[in-house]
Formats: sequence, C-alpha cells, structure tokens
Amino acid sequence: MVKTGVSLGQLVLALDATMVTLVEAPRGLDLPVASAALIDSDDVRLGVAAASVSADVFLLLGVGDDEVLAWLVRQAAPRVPAAIFVKQPSDAVTARAIAAGTAVVAVEPRARWERLYRLVDHVFEHHGDRADPLHDSGTDLFGLAQSIADRTHGMVSIEDEGSHVLAYSASNDEADELRRLSILGRAGPPDHLAWLSQWGVFDAVRAGDVVRVEARPELGLRPRRAVGIHRRTTDDRAPRFAGTIWLQEGSRPLAEDVDEVLRGAAVLAGRIVARLAAAPSTHAALVQELLGLRNANGGVGDLARNLGIATDGRPAVIGFDGAQPQAARLANALSLSASAFRPDAQVASGGSRVYVLFPDTGRASVPSWIRGTIGALHAELGIELRAVIASPSAGLAGVAAARGEVDRVLDSAVRHPGTLGQVTTLDEARTTVVLDEIVTMVAADERLIDPRIRALRDDDPALAETLRAYLDAFGDVAAAAHWLHVHPNTVRYRIRRVEEKLGTSLADPDVRLVLSLSLRATAR
Repeated sequence: MVKTGVSLGQLVLALDATMVTLVEAPRGLDLPVASAALIDSDDVRLGVAAASVSADVFLLLGVGDDEVLAWLVRQAAPRVPAAIFVKQPSDAVTARAIAAGTAVVAVEPRARWERLYRLVDHVFEHHGDRADPLHDSGTDLFGLAQSIADRTHGMVSIEDEGSHVLAYSASNDEADELRRLSILGRAGPPDHLAWLSQWGVFDAVRAGDVVRVEARPELGLRPRRAVGIHRRTTDDRAPRFAGTIWLQEGSRPLAEDVDEVLRGAAVLAGRIVARLAAAPSTHAALVQELLGLRNANGGVGDLARNLGIATDGRPAVIGFDGAQPQAARLANALSLSASAFRPDAQVASGGSRVYVLFPDTGRASVPSWIRGTIGALHAELGIELRAVIASPSAGLAGVAAARGEVDRVLDSAVRHPGTLGQVTTLDEARTTVVLDEIVTMVAADERLIDPRIRALRDDDPALAETLRAYLDAFGDVAAAAHWLHVHPNTVRYRIRRVEEKLGTSLADPDVRLVLSLSLRATAR
C-alpha cells in the first residue's frame, strides 16, 4: 500500500492564493509530493533538520534567510526537497532554491503555520489519486467545496464544529475579510463575529436549515449563506452537529436553487466527515500497523519504506494519555509539535491515546521535548497529560512490542493515579507495573486471596494496616511504627495478635508473600 500523494501543482491549487503563492518551480508542477515536515530555526541550528529524509515539502517556520540558505546547501540529491514554503522569501533564498531544483512557495504572512500544515496534510490524504478508493470523492472535502462553488457561483468554505476550516473552493478578489482570515487560521474580526452571534446565525446553523446572512458594507461583510453539517452516530441518537458550509456571494448572482444545493451538500459533507472519522487515512493506517494497533499487511521493512522512514535508527515510542474528550484535538497538536521537533515523526491515535514514533532520535532529548509539550498543551489547551516513553533495542522491529509495554504502564497509571510520574520511562515503571498487574490478577480471582486477610480486615482494620506496614518494612518494627505514627511496642503487640488470629508465623517467607499480595488485593 503505497501513498501516491498529489502533484505540486495540485497542492498549490488546492491551498489557493488566499493561503499561498507559487514563486518558482524549476522542476515543474507535475512533481509528485506526498509528505510535509515543519522545520524551525532550532532544527536548522542544531542540525536536526538534516535527519528528515522522508519529506517532499518543507514548511520553514521562523527560519531566517541565512539559516534557510545554509540548510538548502546541505540538501543533497536524490533527496532534494520538491518545495519549500516560506513567508516572504527573499531573492537570495529564491535563487538558492531554484539552483538546487527546489520550488519556492510564498505563504501569506498572516497565515497560521498550524493551519497550513493541517491543510497540506489533508490535501495529501484526501485529495490524491482517484484510482485509490481511500482517495475518492467520498473523502475529498476540497473537491466537494469546489463542486458546490461551481454549482452555486459562490465561494465555499467547510468548517468543523470548532469553526476550523477543513477545505475551501478557489477564491477571487471578491473574497471578504472574514473569509480570508478564516482560511488563514486567524480569528475573524470581532465586529463580524459579534454581529453574527447577535443575530443568532450560529444557533440557526446548528439547528439545521439554510441560513441567510445579509451584507454589512460598513463591516466589509458580503452576503453569504450557511448550512449546518450533521452526521449520524452509531448508537442511533439524533445526528450530531459536525460543522458548517459557508457560501460567500460575489458579484455574480447565486444559482436559483442555491438553498437546495446547500442542503444536499450538507448531507454529502456529513457522510464524508463520518467516513473520515471512522476510518484512518492511508498514512495513519500504516503508522498504526507499525505500532501494532492494527494487523499489518506487510513486514516492518515494507511499512518503513512506504512511510519513507529509516530502519537503522534509534527509535522511541511515546504514549500520551489523559485527554479522552479531546483526543482528536490532542492528535493534531501532537502532530504539529512532534513534526517540528523531528521532521520524520509519525503520529497515530488508538482510542483515547495518542502515540508518537520517532524513527531515529539521534542526539535529541526526547524527555525534554515531552515535558515541554505537556507544559505547552496544559497552558494553551488546559489538557492534563501523562506520557510514557520506550526505546526498543530491536529498532523498528521492536516498535509494536514497545507500544504494548507503553500501554501496560498507562493502564497501570489509570488504575492508580499518582503512583507514576507525569513523564515515565519503561524501565522506571517496570517494577510498579508488574506488581500492579499481579495484584490486579489476584484481586480478580477470589481463590487467590487468603481468606484470613478478608476476615482480619473485617474484624480489626487497624491490625490489617499494621500487618501491611510491617511486611512493607521487611519486619523493621521501628520503620513500621514511624509510618503508622505509633510506638514500636504497639507494633510488636499488634503483630503478636495478628499471628494469633491468623494461626501462622510471619517468619515463613512464603506466608509473608501470600499475605502481602492478599493485603494489596483487598485494599482495592
């Protein structure tokens, strides 16, 4: 299963002049592109960007001219980038890129990089080879947006439930400020949004039918119409609001049946959104196979080749958990952060968890990146996360097993919050996790619990707690007394009573082991 991608010309055309402008394409616009990577100034300065051998196009985020020139010099055939995306590229950068055979695409200065990255990735996944069933019109929101625009004579943008633009049709010079800023990832002008909210436009869109929004010349707001996108859930509940189709009117009158077209488009968009939510993209499926989240159709070598990642590096697998209601949002945020840290990073979701795979960590400090990312997501999105990192010694061949071990640690952390740190390595957590799993198995089978412990807990909880402290302290009376905040003689007295009640001697190591496991299992 090979990802075919799109041509450079298709990518630029899909992104539209609102977002990008082609400066020069020395090798033409038919050059195939299928992957993108974010590069920032630290990547260039530290030499980390050179490790990215898989990307066809690079988004150069905050990289100065001198750094861009130095980076371009280091790019060697046959992996010369197909294109670089730069805000306000200088003549020197353009000339150096052209000499290297790399196309230069100028990014609108007001565009948000995370929005551009997300749109580029969406184009790759759902705007590609129409012979591939995963890339047909049933998953192409860009194609749907353009079809609506052609049919209605307006300009279309399709947004998700959070008002993030997913796709849009070609713009012209009649696009108003609200449309341009929405596509660029910037918030609309406050006056525009306040007026739309005041007149109940957002509420009406969620309710269902086509909504007409009149022009406001004093705000530069042209006439538009909107219709809500709803998708059905698998539990047969009422359709859930999933986004909005916006149609901005230009100088040309809209089609007479525009409302009918928008209603039909909303149904199609709902199906596409549901299909995209239910099935991972081609790339995501490959990453899931590599991580062992789904059955693999090929070996590790084939998966690595299709993903364009190195097989001889030092991989790391990181599992993130703790943001179940915002799993999709977390995946997008982690994709952006991980790709900026290591351009060959791979990200996949599994239920409420998100996994990041770095095929080759090189000399990079992965724990430092994890802590910084967790801190940033907490500050910006209010998400509380925990993370576990594993570094399989078997290379990529050990990634799936490592991901399974990461899940074991995260499962244990869910059962016992606070027992593990916010960022934990597999080695650090192994003892805690293995013991937790043993105790969990014991607790699930009443036959494995010494019935005398149940009786002791019911008859005299203080004795049970003293026995637990005594066993955990390896028979050190002073340590147990300190933990219990009692006198050592009190501990000695209670232990004698325990032995009498249980009819056994704590000098036997097998007895101590069984009683300790039973105490832990019944404490739950």
